[in-house]
Order: sequence, then structure tokens, then C-alpha cells
Amino acid sequence: MSTVIRTSGLTKHYGRVHALDGLDLTVDEGQIHGFLGPNGAGKSTTIRVLLGLARKTAGEVSVFGQDPWRDAVALHRRIAYVPGDVSVWPNLSGGEAIDLMARLRGAARHDKAYVAQKERLSEAFQFDPRKKGRAYSKGNRQKVALIAAFAVPADLYILDEPTSGLDPLMEVMFRHEIARVRAAGATVLLSSHILSEVEQLCDRVSIIRAGRIAETGTLAELRHLTRTEVSFHGTDAAAATGIPGAHDVVVDDGRVAFTIDSDAVASALPALAARGAAGLRIAPASLEELFLRHYGDELADMNGDGR
Repeated sequence: MSTVIRTSGLTKHYGRVHALDGLDLTVDEGQIHGFLGPNGAGKSTTIRVLLGLARKTAGEVSVFGQDPWRDAVALHRRIAYVPGDVSVWPNLSGGEAIDLMARLRGAARHDKAYVAQKERLSEAFQFDPRKKGRAYSKGNRQKVALIAAFAVPADLYILDEPTSGLDPLMEVMFRHEIARVRAAGATVLLSSHILSEVEQLCDRVSIIRAGRIAETGTLAELRHLTRTEVSFHGTDAAAATGIPGAHDVVVDDGRVAFTIDSDAVASALPALAARGAAGLRIAPASLEELFLRHYGDELADMNGDGR
């Protein structure tokens, strides 16, 4: 499996601000890679460097083995990019804007395959391409970029909060398109604040904090860093006594519940079987829990006294 995106010790400074401070990121071919972090963590700066829109300060960065700053023109023909806040030309219709962006990536306006895809996507996303850009809502502006990205085949899709402004039905259509391009062999770097979306779509996840990768791996690999919730029917917390690795035992609504390190669940199963635990439920750790592990302190400060 070849590597599509690779950064090593990547830094980007804006004066005294270190937007990236030694970023190590690897995205392999055919992978859907989630890229997570709050505002200010360095996600957008990373994407700008990968697109050749910003020049690195130091470190190494390559896309398809090429330098995104020097080889931006060649690389952009292989890349589809969707930002989280799309601006469109106010005097062009949505269809004209889509055609223009598609032509920049090498598509011919009257190419039958492109026209068919554009029409299919417009119908799927319930988008009217005849209206002028000035008349579009945020969600419809987002659809312009999504249709333009998916109507022309790309080797790499870089998506920065791509479903911002879309309703739940359109988010479902977005997931269908991601599955389609993935089946065609494309690679996807997906930056999103919707953790359930990343958890559902992505093969691997990287969490960025203060310009560096804090954690990276598959969800299965990362879940050992979290705890799994286990519960069964019962009214006495003593029923959990002696279960290896059990933490935070509580009784609520006729169920005994506790947490356990995710990589220790299997070792607790014999003890649960010996107790004849009825109505057993095991809830795997979520991506949200993993994310909060790294940013919970900042959220606590935000919910505190504000100092």
C-alpha cells in the first residue's frame, strides 16, 4: 500500500504563532482518514499546506510523493477539495459555478460522463443549479462544492467540514458518495467536528492538538485508551465485586453498571458468566470519549468560571 500524504516534523509559523509544531501525519492509498481537533488546533493550516496554499516553515510534506508548494498545479488535477465555508460567484448560476470548478480539474463541460454525474448529483442532493449564487443558502453553497468535487473523479479528496450546513438527509447522501469514491480506489482526508460521522466513515483517525498529532490509529487500536461501559440486571453494587478491572460501579434503574479498560473486557467475561449476569450490555468506547480524553480539560475550563 502506497502513501498518499506524508508529513514529518511539519511546522508552520505565523510570526510568534506556531500553527503547526512538528506534525507527523501519514495517509495511505484507499484510506478514509479522519482528522480531528477543535478550532485552532491546526487542521485548516495543515490542509492549506497540503493544497499548496501555504508554505511550510520547516519539516517535510509530500502528496503523491510531490511537494505541494512546488507542484501545486499538477497535484490539483488529482485532488478534489471541499471547504467548510463555501463562497460562490454571486452572478453565476450554481450549474455554471460547478462547470467552472470542474473545468479547472480537467473536465470538459459537455463530456457525457461529467454531465451525467452532475445531473445525478444535483438530483441526489436536491439542488437547483439554475439559481444565481447570491440566492443560495449556506447549505446550497456547500452543495455546489460537493457536486463539483464528486462529479469529476479524483485520486484524493480533502474535505474540511464538508457537511457544514447540510440537513440529515443530505448527510446520508454525502456518506453514499464517500462510499462510492472509496470503492473506486480514491483516498479521503476528512476533517469533521461531527464525531459520529467520522466514526461511521473512517478507517483511521488522527487527533491533532496544539499543532501536533496527539493520537493516531484505527478506532480499534485507539479504544484501548478508553473505557468500555458494562451493565447487567441487578440492584446491588456488590454484584460487581471481584470482577477484574471494574471501576466506578453504580446502580441505576435496576441495573448494575461499571466501566472497564477497553482492552480488559475479555478478561472480565468469565466473572460475569459465573454471576449469571442477565441482560448483559457492553457499550464500546466511542470516538467522542477518545476526543474528550484529549480536550476534556479545555471543555471544563470553558464551562467553568471563564477565567
